[in-house]
Amino acid sequence: MAEEAKNGSEGTVVAAQRQGGDGAALSTAVVSPDAVQNPGLPPHRKRVGDLDPKKAKRNERIVFTLFYLSIAGSIGAVLAYMFFPIETGDPTAIRTSTVFIGAGMTLSLLGIGIAAVHWGKALMADHESIDERHPTPSSPEVRKDAVEIFEIADEESGFSRRSLVRNSLIGALIAFPIPGVVLLRGLAPQDIDPVQVFKHTMWDTGIRLARDPSGIPIKASDVTIGSAFHVIPENLHEAEHHLDEKAKAIVLLMRLNPEELNEDEERKSWSYNGIVAYSKVCTHVGCPVALYEQHTHHLLCPCHQSQFDVSEHAKVVFGPAKRPLPQLPITVDDEGYLVAQSDFHEPVGPSFWERLK
Repeated sequence: MAEEAKNGSEGTVVAAQRQGGDGAALSTAVVSPDAVQNPGLPPHRKRVGDLDPKKAKRNERIVFTLFYLSIAGSIGAVLAYMFFPIETGDPTAIRTSTVFIGAGMTLSLLGIGIAAVHWGKALMADHESIDERHPTPSSPEVRKDAVEIFEIADEESGFSRRSLVRNSLIGALIAFPIPGVVLLRGLAPQDIDPVQVFKHTMWDTGIRLARDPSGIPIKASDVTIGSAFHVIPENLHEAEHHLDEKAKAIVLLMRLNPEELNEDEERKSWSYNGIVAYSKVCTHVGCPVALYEQHTHHLLCPCHQSQFDVSEHAKVVFGPAKRPLPQLPITVDDEGYLVAQSDFHEPVGPSFWERLK
């Protein structure tokens, strides 16, 4: 049974009562008259730039000046890289180069950041708005309204109207990544062609295959069918740049039943009694191919799941890699140790090398 609402000085009683079996009321809802009211938005206070056109023009000058300072910082970092070389290895030269390059890139980034913040706070339209959410997908009318909103935003931000601010922003964004691009040159060898460096490894005629990382030479009798060895050149410790040379020369050694090897005539001499050696550097993006399935004779790259069939010259059977793993020609010396017949006959690593042919 519902009762009518009773309005009294103490509050509003909402009749939402029901009677139980004994006639007693089960519930009563009371709405308090002193509930917190929506205070609304405070009166809008205009900024100084909104009231004084000269102040607005001054703010605009500050913004595009900061963008130009960002461009100057990017150029300064490039010039510092050029005029403060570090090839000599002198600590003072390295310190000086680092300070000036860092200062230029800091000015470049801070100029963009501070200018963008000042633009938003001092120049863009300053008013409150409510963005209503709508279910998706939007209707044609809503999409039309969205285009109008972008046009309004462009007008309020002044992006199209304030040409100096817009152009300086575009220039700063273009200049900002330039120092990073230039600095990448410092990662490559300075006195020789990097392409030639990556084309050759430490493998050569008679270099013994050794276990990684111990450097212990491997005898052919140590390699059983189904086994796999991580291999480096025995003379790797003699390299001036140990890790760089190892990254190019790492090899995976496996032994299969000779009857399971499907070898081309010109490559039959590259293996020894079912023992084959292939570069561990994936031909996709250079990850180490180190997972071997002895039953399928597949090598798996854990990065992007490329698979290579060892029984058929490590040809690609799955994944994004585009060419087989380079094979290292091997044989044995007079003492029974596995040795290289030569270097790889093709460059190791990603298929970038395909474009150099």
